[in-house]
This record gives sequence, structure tokens and C-alpha cells, in this order.
Amino acid sequence: MDMPVNVPVDDPNADTEWNDILRKHGVIPEKPPSPTPMIQEALEEARRLAHEDRLEGKDLDELAELEDEEDEDFLEQYRKKRFAELSTITAASVYNQVYHLQKPDYSKEVTEVSNKSYVFVLLTSSQGTNVESRLLIEIWRALAQRFGDVKFCQIRADLCIEGYPEKNTPTVLVYKNGDIQRQIVTLRELRGSHTVAKDLEKVLVDIGAVSHNDPRMQTRNKQTDEAQAGSSGIRQGKTSRTNNGDDDDDSDWD
Repeated sequence: MDMPVNVPVDDPNADTEWNDILRKHGVIPEKPPSPTPMIQEALEEARRLAHEDRLEGKDLDELAELEDEEDEDFLEQYRKKRFAELSTITAASVYNQVYHLQKPDYSKEVTEVSNKSYVFVLLTSSQGTNVESRLLIEIWRALAQRFGDVKFCQIRADLCIEGYPEKNTPTVLVYKNGDIQRQIVTLRELRGSHTVAKDLEKVLVDIGAVSHNDPRMQTRNKQTDEAQAGSSGIRQGKTSRTNNGDDDDDSDWD
């Protein structure tokens, strides 16, 4: 019977010719990989992401203004990425307006459509005197024009659900894959009569309808929010036109 041979090893991790021979024959285990390359790779990736984050939210015109400040190759790569994002958004933007619903078509226009895109339904005040409803109608129009890949719908609450309490308007119903994913009853959980477009944008992000870095959010027209920030929401004259428009849209429901 052969006796085991004790092979002298001073340092099994040392880079010596002798250790290489021992490793080749399985006498000592392979030397573990050095963490240095992995650490260096992680640092480079962190720098890249930090550098890219500085450009996050800038549109193509703003990127063009940075040509003298940023690395040309990196800036061109990022510009192509942003252009691809915008092209994808444009291709998916097929709605771009508020759809005034009729109850018989609710299943087709809302439930079925939600199988391919998010559908936001606004149940408005039945009496036309609800300040929050008037405010949200204005925001609804702005969001519908900007986020064309999301379908924004509107219907008077009492014409959608018989006996729906006026005190619960406005109500927002968010549909996806044939089901209600979220329900917002009045604007209390947002900012009440001080609610602005960016508050609804957060809902869009939270529900997954848009990405948090969607360029359409970053290039939002700030004047829209400022115009909606007053406690009264909308001027009386504008309110009258909005109410008249709603009455015309829903007149065939009576």
C-alpha cells in the first residue's frame, strides 16, 4: 500500500512555479480570483451610472447644449438612447384625448382596452358644482394630451353607477388587465383642491403606467401646475364653459 506523500507548501496562495505545478495536479486548490478586478468594475459602473444620472430628464435640445461639457461619444450614446425612448413612446401614443364614455360601451372602451394599456376613468360630479371635479377635469385633459399611451376616460358618476353618492366625486378608477387596480375617492388622499398635474403623475408612476424617469414628466409645462395651484382651482367663467361642455357630451344619457 502506497503511503501518502507530504508535499511541502509554504504559501498555497503564492504565485510560484512550484505552486502552479501543485495546482495542475490537484495537490492544492486553485487560487481564488483576486477581488481587485471586480471592485474596479463595480467602481467604473458606479461612475457610469452617476454620470448618466446627471443627464436624466434632459430632452434632446438640452443634451445638445451640453456638447462642450460632456464626452462626445458618451453624449451621442445617451442621445441615441433618449431618442429610442421617445420613439417608443410616440409609437404607443394612440389616445391623446379624453374619451367621454357612454355606459353601454363601458366594457368595450374600458375593461377590454385595459388588456393592452392602462385606462384611467374619471367619475365626475353629477350636479356640476363640485370644485374638485372641475379641477380634475382640467388636469385630465392635460394628462391625456401628454401621456397618449394611457387611455383617459370621463363619465358622470350617476350615469355610470346609479345612485353613486355626490360626496364621493370625483372618483378615479384605474384599470389594467380587465380589473380595477386602484381607486381614488375624491382628492383627499392627494392634495384636495390644491391638487396639480404632478400629483396625478405620481399615481401614474406608482401604478406602473409610466416610468419614474419618463421624459414626458421631466418636460412638463410648469405653467399648467401653476394655473391649477389656486385654492379655487378654475375661474368661474372657465368653469361655466366646462360644465356646458360636459352637459353637451352627456345629454344623450338622460
